[in-house]
Amino acid sequence: MKIITVIGARPQFVKAATISRVVRQDEYRDIKEVVVHTGQHYDYNMSQSFFSELDVPAPEYNLKVGSSTHGQQTGAIMSALEKVVDLEDPDWILVYGDTNSTLAVALVAAKKPCRLAHVEAGLRSYRWGMPEEVNRIVTDRLSDLLFCPTVLAQKNLASEGRNQNVVAAGDVMYDSFIYYSQAINHTSIMHEYNLSSNQYLLVTIHRAENTDDKKKLSNILSVLRNIARKIEVILPLHPRTRKMIEQFSLSIEGIKVVEPVPYLTMVGFLVNAKAVVTDSGGLQKEAYFAKKPCLTIRDETEWIETLEHGWNQLVSLHNKVDIMYNLNRILSVDCSNFPYKDHYGSGDAAKIIVDSIVGFK
Repeated sequence: MKIITVIGARPQFVKAATISRVVRQDEYRDIKEVVVHTGQHYDYNMSQSFFSELDVPAPEYNLKVGSSTHGQQTGAIMSALEKVVDLEDPDWILVYGDTNSTLAVALVAAKKPCRLAHVEAGLRSYRWGMPEEVNRIVTDRLSDLLFCPTVLAQKNLASEGRNQNVVAAGDVMYDSFIYYSQAINHTSIMHEYNLSSNQYLLVTIHRAENTDDKKKLSNILSVLRNIARKIEVILPLHPRTRKMIEQFSLSIEGIKVVEPVPYLTMVGFLVNAKAVVTDSGGLQKEAYFAKKPCLTIRDETEWIETLEHGWNQLVSLHNKVDIMYNLNRILSVDCSNFPYKDHYGSGDAAKIIVDSIVGFK
């Protein structure tokens, strides 16, 4: 059996690493995995370093599409990937999440004789204005086998009439978090960045809806500069965010800004943080894995389960007072008594996914 795994954005590298680790076990030696990197994330620290530190098989193909508009990027991936699929003639194509890479692959696979499997199927924010929502719905519609990370995701698909070939696998990111949080040297990471465990706020901002709006970006940076007087704030700065901060001439004084960091370093940052502020779908969920209170600067989330019992709080960037109030709340709350449920499986999602593909009829 031949499987083409297509990855392009940072979180997909981590998910692919988890499944590739299972595929390389002896019991699956009849599976040949061909890794295709679309090049959607093109910064070295957001791409190449992931292959080495996570032990993901080196990609046989790099489509090198880089950054562009949604239409241009999707079209470029489709054009390049179609040639790869024709050459490799896979049995399956495996895609992850809800990026432009995911959508482009789904559209190519739908017109080829191979089958398509979607990891993280069934997620819904119910906001059509969000590009990721369009990507995930179209990909789910075109997939032959759907792997849901949560029970709610499975229910979402059922409500849309999709009940066959749907597997409640659990979340491969939870597999990954368990594996890597135990493997890394936490002390070394704290020392390298001069941080003290449980004494800093971890922040990431990268979504265009937040970075490309001057008022929104100004609001969150103003709040972070203010809170940095009370607790250290570390901000691994996404290239898009850096570009817009410079374009808008905004201040990041008092904030500990670092370059984008490898995944293992980010896990270290997360596990040792006091709390998290993010607009990332992945990091808000990983904060839940790590049992860290999180403020998500979005109007909605596809990870509804994280909102239970106060672990995650949604907040709009339109109101600085609201942001500051909620940020102070998560920094002062004692979350040790928060109820916690294992919504994301038992840490064996990757094996369930591989076994389901092998046994598919």
